[in-house]
Amino acid sequence: MLTETAVAGGKSIGVEATVRTGPAANGKKVRAMAGQTGGNPWFISGFILFLFLLGWQLFTLRAPFDPKGMTEEQLQLMEFNGDIVRTESGTYQWNPEKEKVKGVPGPLAVLEKARVELSEAFVKKGTNDHGIGYLVLYTVARFGAGLLAASVVAIILGVLLGLNKVLFKAVNPYIQILKPISPLAWMPLLLYTVKDPKWTAVLVVFMAALWPTLATTAFGVNGLRKDYLHVAAILQLSWFKRLFKVILPGAAPTIVNGLRISFGSALVAVVPAEMLLGELGVGYLSWIEWNNLDISGVIFAILVVGCVGVILDSGFNKLAGLVTYQE
Repeated sequence: MLTETAVAGGKSIGVEATVRTGPAANGKKVRAMAGQTGGNPWFISGFILFLFLLGWQLFTLRAPFDPKGMTEEQLQLMEFNGDIVRTESGTYQWNPEKEKVKGVPGPLAVLEKARVELSEAFVKKGTNDHGIGYLVLYTVARFGAGLLAASVVAIILGVLLGLNKVLFKAVNPYIQILKPISPLAWMPLLLYTVKDPKWTAVLVVFMAALWPTLATTAFGVNGLRKDYLHVAAILQLSWFKRLFKVILPGAAPTIVNGLRISFGSALVAVVPAEMLLGELGVGYLSWIEWNNLDISGVIFAILVVGCVGVILDSGFNKLAGLVTYQE
């Protein structure tokens, strides 16, 4: 590109200016364009949460009780029915206990319920009245036992099926039939067999986590690159060394994907299993709060399930990152 540049004496000469183009300039241009549409994701997430809570509060907001225009007989009848209560100052207000079962409670009511529950997180008031801390531990222990047992069994069977194509083709139809069955459908049979609600809940989690890992492990081992097995044969590795140094590392990405699916299925299954079996846990808390017609407690239990799921999923992802690799 030719430009004119002034020099001493008032003359001007043509100077060739170099315009920088290429990957570096294009990269800067792309970053500049991306910066125009970027932003802080945490700020955006917090703003969305604020709008949601504000809308929720406004939607559930109820005007205070106004006795204007009512006779004394009408007020006494409403008080007798439990719709209103008399305060210490002699005025009337809506009955807080009855408000719990009228419509969806607002976020402030749920926050108050959470404060009460968390303040007694590790308090046992009775046989079936344990704090939310204990209930979370019961649920996580039940979930972990079922998932761990299912993962071990599924990986062992999956490797055996994946290494034997004839056996894999023979068993695969049964896997495909059993895999879509809801784990809760097994619960009556399991309860009749083991006759123990605690073990039944663990076995329900086991059934939920078994089939996805089994199927993906078998497919992963069956589709393993033959070059890996040929190298292992050339090196004359023993069967166990071949398993732990070639087969499992080679099929690890597929196995981890199956474990991730099983993880979600097991977490979804453990809560309704606790609800139906009446076993102490987060699912039991949700069911008891519903029986008590405390909708704030039900929402609190749902939020606890979500928080527990996020924490467990984060830990699982970190663990999965240690055993997977990028080619």
